[in-house]
Amino acid sequence: MSTQPVVAAVDGSDDSLRALEWALDAAHRREAPLRVAHVRQYALWGRPDAAPAGLPAAEDDPVLGLVRGRLEGRTGLSAVDFVALDGAPGAVLPELGATAQLLVLGSRGRGGFSSLLLGSNSLAAARDAECSVVVVPRPGRDTGTSTEGAGSAEGAGAGPGVVVGVNVDSPDEATLAFAFREAALRGAGLRVLAAYPWPPQTWMLPGEVPAPQIDQSAVEHETRVLADGFLVPHRTRHPEVTAEIRVLPGDAAGHLVAASEGAGLVVVGRHRRRLLAPARMMGSVTQAVLLHAASPVVVVPPAPPEE
Repeated sequence: MSTQPVVAAVDGSDDSLRALEWALDAAHRREAPLRVAHVRQYALWGRPDAAPAGLPAAEDDPVLGLVRGRLEGRTGLSAVDFVALDGAPGAVLPELGATAQLLVLGSRGRGGFSSLLLGSNSLAAARDAECSVVVVPRPGRDTGTSTEGAGSAEGAGAGPGVVVGVNVDSPDEATLAFAFREAALRGAGLRVLAAYPWPPQTWMLPGEVPAPQIDQSAVEHETRVLADGFLVPHRTRHPEVTAEIRVLPGDAAGHLVAASEGAGLVVVGRHRRRLLAPARMMGSVTQAVLLHAASPVVVVPPAPPEE
């Protein structure tokens, strides 16, 4: 397994402690070390190159002390180390992903408004980190969706299944690879959701002849054939994973959020940088899933483009 650590970002809040438990399990499954990181934000009005006097050393950090006490006496844990960093969490947290295989955060921290569904630091990490980022939501989140059509996320094997979305117009191999690997690590089934736009949007200029009526069953069949083809190399690498494709009409984000009810993890991708849009972007579907999913969500960065 990879020697890169799984990083759990903590700030002492209940949300971050839930993320810590998720990270402990992830590190154990991957046979990887766990790094517990606390980003301390002090005196925003001070000079950026000068730390305020009186900051506790890492070994005396009260938040890390809380985590040490929580882990004391537990057996079967991965190797754990602790790090305290100073700065703006929205900038420092993504930097932790440069040397991690996974960065795990709670959906909310101590700051901000209690009504927010997703904290700004979690959003920044999911958008900017170089590694995959897991955001663990608060329990009991109401998705506001119906599970009709999406189906249960339970699959073959132990524990809740993994859900992944595939865009047949531009499939992301890194996202599919992560989903298959995660399902294999969990011994769980994989549900692959492929949505197609329906009803189709047609725009006509005056005098134009209406286009022929589109056969929905043909669109659904074509979507299934394409999705099944994209899964072939991943099924070959992970024959132990039972992957079921569900082809659904309409809103991809809504179907993924609905499928998150009872799922162990929802896997989504992040947009690849483009020449005319060099900034990192998550995309509307990924952001909607992060905001509303009932299960933990992992945002996978795109695979580097081939030369």
